[in-house]
Amino acid sequence: MRGGLKPNGFIRLPDGWRWARLGDVCEITMGQSPAGESYNTNSTGVPLLNGPTEFGPVHPIPVQWTTAPTRFAEPGDILFCVRGATTGRMSLADRRYCIGRGLAAIRGKDGRVITDFLRFLLTIVTRSLLRETAGSTFPNLPGDKLKRFAVGIPSLEEQQPIAAILNEQMAAVERARAAAESRLEAAKGLPAACLRNLFNSPAAGSWLRRKLGEVCQLLPSKSIATDGNTEVQAITTACLTETGFAPAGVKSARMWAGDASESDVSPGEVLVARSNTPDLVGRAAMYSGEPSGVVATDLTIRIWPSRDVTSQFLALYLSFLYLTGYWKTRAGGASGSMKKITREQIQGEEIPVPPFGEQERVAHLLNGQLADSEHIRKTIEEECGAIIALPAALLRRAFSGEL
Repeated sequence: MRGGLKPNGFIRLPDGWRWARLGDVCEITMGQSPAGESYNTNSTGVPLLNGPTEFGPVHPIPVQWTTAPTRFAEPGDILFCVRGATTGRMSLADRRYCIGRGLAAIRGKDGRVITDFLRFLLTIVTRSLLRETAGSTFPNLPGDKLKRFAVGIPSLEEQQPIAAILNEQMAAVERARAAAESRLEAAKGLPAACLRNLFNSPAAGSWLRRKLGEVCQLLPSKSIATDGNTEVQAITTACLTETGFAPAGVKSARMWAGDASESDVSPGEVLVARSNTPDLVGRAAMYSGEPSGVVATDLTIRIWPSRDVTSQFLALYLSFLYLTGYWKTRAGGASGSMKKITREQIQGEEIPVPPFGEQERVAHLLNGQLADSEHIRKTIEEECGAIIALPAALLRRAFSGEL
């Protein structure tokens, strides 16, 4: 069988397939919300589903029940979202549910469509179904449109093997995705492990320590001003990473001209996120000089090391503090969602100051390890992206008659 895809799922039908309206081959029950006073959370009555907020990884996880059910989804039915931004999301009923108006329950009619095959069919045509809701500020897929929608289906004898092959393929994809995501999480922890291994080593414990304010100068940084008279390229926390300064995080902003000139950043400055969420406050990096002409706002602390400390070594040590959660409990702030590090805290922080040559050796070693860690992370992220794209490719093949 040969074929392909067109806007509603197919370019032309594979040999032996036929066109049919969903309403002719499926039982479609549009949801209807029960009376609000019948709702409860103590498991009395029938579990109620109103939308995808109750969808679990495979089956729904009900959080409310109703004693006055209206319309039902039966075990094995496909639960299909028909309202709002989540139109097209699906789940699979594992028991009887009452369904509200945000959902439809869909099952194949005996002798026409196997529900297991139908689940994959709906996935491949969902984008076309969404076009049926175009032009509305609140997407809505009414039952008549759903029932009139034309799809291509093979004979009943072909549906079961197609569904079986796709189920096997999707299970393999899910195993590969879970394994890749596990490796990705491990890769994300490599920078912290590299820094921890070095700065917690016995050798590091013997290094001279001095207060940062004794060996570094803190430089001024000014506030963004939406009505400022100068457009600037401002460094944001997104620029500060453990593997170096990320130019993509630089954003356009406005400042007053005098403030902008005081906030110009020079190559070799070490920048620390002064104010941010608990997960990001304290993030640090050395500015390497690219892109040029950038400024630091008062959301960062600018540090200029003296001749006793190399910029790269200092940035790596401050990254060690950040990655090991040092600032999460030490940063202040009245809000739990936003934390702040003061300039006084930074100045008073004790930092290791080994001999200059040792600092250069450590920086060279760690930068190599961090670069390797970043390469590993990016490689696994690309693998994850390829795995995520696999289901769509497998479905396209199946519904082009290429299984």
